[in-house]
Amino acid sequence: MLRRASFLLLISAAAAMAVDIPESRLRMFKPLPQAVESQKNPITPEKVELGRLLYYENRISKSHKFSCNSCHKLDQFGVDNEPTSEGHRGQRGDRNSPTVYNAALHFAQFWDGRAADVEEQAKGPILNPVEMAMPDEKTVIATLKSMPQYVELFRKAFPQDKDPVNYENMARAIGAFERKLMTPSRWDRFLQGDKAALSDAEKAGFLKFVETGCATCHMGACVGGTMYQKLGVVKPYPGLKDEGRAKVTKREEDRFFFKVPGLRNIEKTWPYLHDGSVKTLDEAVKLMAEYELGKNLSAAEVSSIVTWLKTLTGEIPADYVKPPALPPSTAKTPKPSLTD
Repeated sequence: MLRRASFLLLISAAAAMAVDIPESRLRMFKPLPQAVESQKNPITPEKVELGRLLYYENRISKSHKFSCNSCHKLDQFGVDNEPTSEGHRGQRGDRNSPTVYNAALHFAQFWDGRAADVEEQAKGPILNPVEMAMPDEKTVIATLKSMPQYVELFRKAFPQDKDPVNYENMARAIGAFERKLMTPSRWDRFLQGDKAALSDAEKAGFLKFVETGCATCHMGACVGGTMYQKLGVVKPYPGLKDEGRAKVTKREEDRFFFKVPGLRNIEKTWPYLHDGSVKTLDEAVKLMAEYELGKNLSAAEVSSIVTWLKTLTGEIPADYVKPPALPPSTAKTPKPSLTD
């Protein structure tokens, strides 16, 4: 009888320790969609096929060394894990390369929001003198037109266009490919009703995340990517020189504002912040709590939040992102240049 009573007490204690997340806490979050549709750029198999090739195409860089995948590596959760990425002739920019996975869901692109969507974003790095360094759109299109396979693929992807190989269509194809770069995780299964998808420790970490105030900015399907926020809301962030959004708007009130990053796959997309200056996830959580929310979290509290953040690590769609065989160059294809 005593043994049975002890057993019942253990069961009761275990039940008391079980963590339950109220539905009210989940209303700000959504599962990832299978793709991010666009009325301006409907996704088609032909665009996706072309976009995949263009994403890996290094001949649309001046040196023939860089492609979209150079800085946003699809087998590394869409990043290169460097503070800033190497570009033309070894140059480096001043901002960290964010992940391309799930980015089509974000309300704007780049840290400063200067591109409205992934199609507009795709145009920038190719002509940036620090990144891929192509001199102009004309040179990019001449390069693509020099390869008959690309000409045919553009014709199939944009059959209504008289001259389909153009810079806009290049960006549309890359964008269509990126709109399906989704990485669902155990968090999605939990949101869809599988309450066993998360452990009690992970559920407790989510509750700590919300109770701390992190969800004020990090919400939605991407757990972020829905707004701009000042870095250093509660007190000035130390050593901050990048003016962020103000570089685009030229408005004083936008100084030190950046797009709030999505936290999907955050465990894998180090280093952190706009300049890649924070090496570990624990440090990033602690710093954000201090400078954005005015809270000094203990090591145990940080660890609890990080435990939940790791449930946002999703599955890389290996078949979808498998590097394709690129069209062969021809005698008309421009040669690489490293002279300037």
